[in-house]
Amino acid sequence: MFAFFSLNRLSFSRKLSRVLRQKPFCAGLSSLFLLFVFIGCAQKPAPDHTLWQQQLQLPSVVYAEQVTQRLSQRVTEIDFNWLDTRRDRQVPALLFKPVGRQKAKALIVFSHGLGGSKERYAYLGQYWASQGYASLHLQHVGSDRQVWRGSRLLLPFRLMDAADASEALARVQDVTFALDQFLASDYATDINHEHIIMAGHSYGANTAMLLSGAQVEQNGSTVSLKDPRIKAAILISAPPFYNSQSLVSVLSDIHLPTLHITTTEDEIRVPGFYSAPQDRFDLYEAMASHYKILAVFSAGSHNIFSGWRRNAEPTAQQQVIKAATQALSTAFIDEVVTGDDRAISAWAQQHQAVLAQFLRTENTAG
Repeated sequence: MFAFFSLNRLSFSRKLSRVLRQKPFCAGLSSLFLLFVFIGCAQKPAPDHTLWQQQLQLPSVVYAEQVTQRLSQRVTEIDFNWLDTRRDRQVPALLFKPVGRQKAKALIVFSHGLGGSKERYAYLGQYWASQGYASLHLQHVGSDRQVWRGSRLLLPFRLMDAADASEALARVQDVTFALDQFLASDYATDINHEHIIMAGHSYGANTAMLLSGAQVEQNGSTVSLKDPRIKAAILISAPPFYNSQSLVSVLSDIHLPTLHITTTEDEIRVPGFYSAPQDRFDLYEAMASHYKILAVFSAGSHNIFSGWRRNAEPTAQQQVIKAATQALSTAFIDEVVTGDDRAISAWAQQHQAVLAQFLRTENTAG
């Protein structure tokens, strides 16, 4: 079996019981004690505000602000609430597309992270649509924002249910179903069907890899969930797969172009599960893509790529990393569609001050 994280319910229950009998070891945690017991109390160094403030003058940041001010003139948003009757499962989606009848040059399908929603990553969908692309953002009802609602004592179990093998499979089926529905709709006439790109953050990147050809074992058999309509993948903070297989074997059938985006502080921490930043590097190295790119920002948490809450003032670091991610992902999409890599090269040059590493690997044998 494959899963987003691998701690079984019985061992977690025992660990939880032991923790509840102990006294808190971090001061001031109040009702959030349980969650922080497993996340830990280590504090990250504060970001260098002066450095990030200086980077607000980067072309990508300035341009992103200009795009935001003109969104209503350039982007249309359309809600869908499909029902997959075969599975009796709702598949909500939000489409971002160029305004009017302008034909989108490609379709990006986006899968959110654990506990997310179709609106959470609007900053990406809106930006891509402003650049002439369409972006269909799904909401996976078994692992969406509903996991945060209810008793905090039961939160670890809701997270485990949301991240087990059955939900990982259901998310893939959500994407396949949504693509079928969308491409059969009137809106599909405004999209170039030849260029469909799968994208996702965290758990959503896991979903994207499965649809791109990751092979996993289930009930003793190798399972491939590849959708041949997908031509490239954008993997933001991608977690590893947790089973007995090596990463190389899991990723051996992903040959399409992949863009990997992460940070030096990209730790995934949820109750009962931990993934170190090194996992993002290992996954890139194991990826069999014939063409792949890795961009590592010099700082920023795992959630830096999530959309910030409305009415919350973003920090300089958030503004810079999100604008840089918008620009890089768009340059990658441009290259997939046109074959022109000049925008990628220019991006790498302009963002050296905020990058810890930037790699491009081309495997002609792939």
